[in-house]
Amino acid sequence: MINIPKGTKDVLPSQSHVWQYIEDVSRVTAEGYGFREIRTPVFEHTELFSRGVGDTTDVVTKEMYTFLDKGGRSVTLRPEGTAGVARAFLENGLQGGVMPFKAYYVCSAYRYERPQAGRLREFHQFGAELYGAEGPEADAEVILLADALLKNLGLKNVKLKINSIGCPACRAKYYEALKAYFRPHLFEMCEDCNARFEKNPMRIIDCKNEACKKFTAGAPRAIEFLCDGCKAHFEKVKELLGEAGVPFEVDPSIVRGLDYYSRTVFEFTSEAAGAQGTVLGGGRYDGLLAQYGAKPTPAVGFAMGMERLLMVMEAEGAPMPEPPRPDCYLLGMDDASRKKAFLLAEELRKAGVSCETDLMARSVKAQFKYADKLGARYVVTIGENELAEGAAEVKNMDTSAAARVKFEALAQFMTGGEEDDQRNERA
Repeated sequence: MINIPKGTKDVLPSQSHVWQYIEDVSRVTAEGYGFREIRTPVFEHTELFSRGVGDTTDVVTKEMYTFLDKGGRSVTLRPEGTAGVARAFLENGLQGGVMPFKAYYVCSAYRYERPQAGRLREFHQFGAELYGAEGPEADAEVILLADALLKNLGLKNVKLKINSIGCPACRAKYYEALKAYFRPHLFEMCEDCNARFEKNPMRIIDCKNEACKKFTAGAPRAIEFLCDGCKAHFEKVKELLGEAGVPFEVDPSIVRGLDYYSRTVFEFTSEAAGAQGTVLGGGRYDGLLAQYGAKPTPAVGFAMGMERLLMVMEAEGAPMPEPPRPDCYLLGMDDASRKKAFLLAEELRKAGVSCETDLMARSVKAQFKYADKLGARYVVTIGENELAEGAAEVKNMDTSAAARVKFEALAQFMTGGEEDDQRNERA
């Protein structure tokens, strides 16, 4: 037998309704804020990610699924959603359309890393992107969207943490301070931190190596080096969140893992997620489009890992939908009634009634058991007498109430309920 690749997971029919629920709630919430869906290819030219995500990140240096196609071109399975949205925004000339541009996506993504709880090599993201608005109101709106989404999914114990990592101007001074701080300790720090030292020393703060953490804990913080413009921007974001009634904590340790972030960065965390506590993360990235040779365009957004989200929802006991159940099961007692049940099932489906019937030549007893396993609301029994009468025996499986219903009235009975046709009811 060929087994599933390491780091991937099947979503079975018994589980898919929960995924559909999360996706539906996410879509409805985003559309309430004026965001519309965008879909981008699962693979892109490798340069899109090396230029956009950043060649100092673990994503680019260690985790991307990159290969040559049959034309000798280097392509990569997307490791995240933002770069593809940026490419689509530019390539389709959307910067010349109505601004701000608001889009959300639901996508699979791929990173070659050690699989762990809530983190797989193939994973799924919901994300939202807003282009064209540079004011703090855009930051606040995106954070409010994220907050509303998590609340609409029933999460009550998530915490919002925010920070500002400044713009390129004030970050230059911050980088110099970081280099001065880390330089004496480099020989004790990991190879990755040494590689990041010259290109992006801020990435050192995000290092997970235990030997490095004793140095990163005392490192200078970006918030201490903000220019006046970045300070004012951050203060306004905090003011808007406070007046909107969303509690938050300023956490100077948040830097986010990708190179394109600037100014506001944020995370929603949960202790229910264990050591890997981030449920959703995002921020502003005004310089991203410029890295692709385009005119600088302000942008802000977030991404949410759906596997991690599902794990937190289960840990918190958030409301989950029940599996879908058919409206009815049509049971045939002999060959002739089975045929009638089969044809009636198709008529009912066309009328909007979800139903099933026997496809396995089961006995009557086995059919009842199968209908019970399906959770059918009604069991419609057809036998020799029912065929002669042109009416079926209908049992409500929740209340045990029974009724005799003409074949041509079954659809109305199923969609309108017993109360609409009491004359068919019998004790």
